Amino acid sequence: MTNDVVSRQRCIQRIVVTADQMRRIEARVFTAGMPVAALMEKVAGLIVRRLEGLYPYRPGLRVGVLVGPGHNGGDGLVVARELHFRGYSVTVYQAIAQLKELTGFHAQYCRSLGIPFAESVEALKDCDVLIDGLLGFGLERNLSEEVATVVDQINQWSQPVVSIDLPSGLHTDTGQVLGMAVRATHTLCLGLWKLGLLQNHALDYVGKAELVDFDLPLADVLAVVGEVPSVQRITSESAIAHLPLSRPTTTHKYKMGHLLLICGSRRYAGGAILTGLGARASGVGMLSIAVPQSLKPVLTAVLPEALILDCPETQSGAILHLSEGIELENYAAIAAVPDSPWMPVQLCRQP
Repeated sequence: MTNDVVSRQRCIQRIVVTADQMRRIEARVFTAGMPVAALMEKVAGLIVRRLEGLYPYRPGLRVGVLVGPGHNGGDGLVVARELHFRGYSVTVYQAIAQLKELTGFHAQYCRSLGIPFAESVEALKDCDVLIDGLLGFGLERNLSEEVATVVDQINQWSQPVVSIDLPSGLHTDTGQVLGMAVRATHTLCLGLWKLGLLQNHALDYVGKAELVDFDLPLADVLAVVGEVPSVQRITSESAIAHLPLSRPTTTHKYKMGHLLLICGSRRYAGGAILTGLGARASGVGMLSIAVPQSLKPVLTAVLPEALILDCPETQSGAILHLSEGIELENYAAIAAVPDSPWMPVQLCRQP
């Protein structure tokens, strides 16, 4: 794998888009000549590969695929077809009679292969896993009554549910539940991370989220989101990309930055300890930690290489004010984790 490919993949993993941005990116790709049908085949193939990893084939494994009228339903139908070819026992439930043209073609082909289409969602109750291909990104209004009834039904069952792109019923941008939403076990987000998946109120519905990268050209993505996207997802890799700080062989601690931490209270001593350990791991040259005076023995024992600065404390054990000898201008960086509301004001008053 070349460095350019690795760099692209890292960048794609961090970009977060709205529904409008995703539409514009896909429009650029289609305008450039990528057939919608070809992209659907590619996406579905990647989904199937992941499903095989999550739920390896065994004789009799039953998969229920719920499909809606749009391209998300088309993805679901291609997934159903490919799982059928791999020996899985597949049943499709079509929630809405009228399908878009391309989705309709896939439904017709699935029927010609003998894949059963259930008359009622109840027929999927005994399946081992369900695939949610009801609705894709861009949903902005509450689910229709017929789709909401289906979603409510499957949410009462105990099978794992894998949602394609995002759980049906979630707003792509806000993550809000539009009346009702699928509670997925896994969400296979397509192409780029959708903003709604990263919102707190969506987490109960998303389950374990993974990105299915289907090779959207980075140039087209950046043309829409900007060279430096306004919203980026922090990954474990990006968070520690520059840590620990690299140290030239001839340097010494006074050249590697002096960090002051202001943190801790008698009740939350662990917070100060963890903050200090994290700061030490960064590779900073010098570390000073200002804590309530009752915490100094604890911090000194755990972080003997740090300079522990004890400060007067309140009756509740928080920092009352910084010690007289602490001159804020002497530090390259200051990180404050206040345990009482006066702390930011006090810092602003310092020179």
